[in-house]
Amino acid sequence: MSNTFITIARYQYSSEAQIIKGRLEAEGIEVFLRDNITIDTDPLVSNAIGGVKLKVLSKDEKAARAILNSIRSYSTDDNGNAIKCPNCHQERVGLYSTITDFKSFFSFIIGVISGTLPFSTRYQYKCEACDTVIAAKN
Repeated sequence: MSNTFITIARYQYSSEAQIIKGRLEAEGIEVFLRDNITIDTDPLVSNAIGGVKLKVLSKDEKAARAILNSIRSYSTDDNGNAIKCPNCHQERVGLYSTITDFKSFFSFIIGVISGTLPFSTRYQYKCEACDTVIAAKN
């Protein structure tokens, strides 16, 4: 039973998973990534296949989850301070890409037609507690 891998996290991009993998391996925890090469080849299928799966041995699950919980999962400013929602003052703010203007929509359409990634993307912060949208520096 201790030789079986358990999925403890999923990431949209393999770069995120690689960073966490390095942190866990630095603590002596054996880590396996699944679907990272598929997503590196075609990032648009990430959500369809459930993202990059971060797996650890079942005997290391508790320690790995404790390390994951110690890592701040929400957005920070340039000084490392958590970004707070101006509406509810929570620190549960995430960064998301958005298509709200003509330039990013046109870029998205060209990317879909040509099978490449969009060349223009806009970002915004969104509070996960109250759904308030906060403008991001682009």
